[in-house]
Amino acid sequence: MKRSKGQRVGTRSILRRRKNERSRLNIRRVMHEYEEGDRVAIVLDGGQQGGMPHRRFNGRTGFIEKRQGVAWVVAVKDGNMQKTVIARPEHLRPLE
Repeated sequence: MKRSKGQRVGTRSILRRRKNERSRLNIRRVMHEYEEGDRVAIVLDGGQQGGMPHRRFNGRTGFIEKRQGVAWVVAVKDGNMQKTVIARPEHLRPLE
């Protein structure tokens, strides 16, 4: 059988949530308002699949550039290259 090469291949442990966290939405994280230039961490939430960035950006930190609809545009360094990631607030955590 041909190997699957989908975008979420190999995410079984990354997107897994603990039993007590399943189907639970943190409303404070969703309603958090970011300002331009705020530092955030990208942490994928397996319970919310909409607006999820690619798994390679899980655990990365970046800066908020602007808002795009419901989501935020985050500038992330990937090696020496600057990349922009579009993520909904469920997958972002503020850093101080």
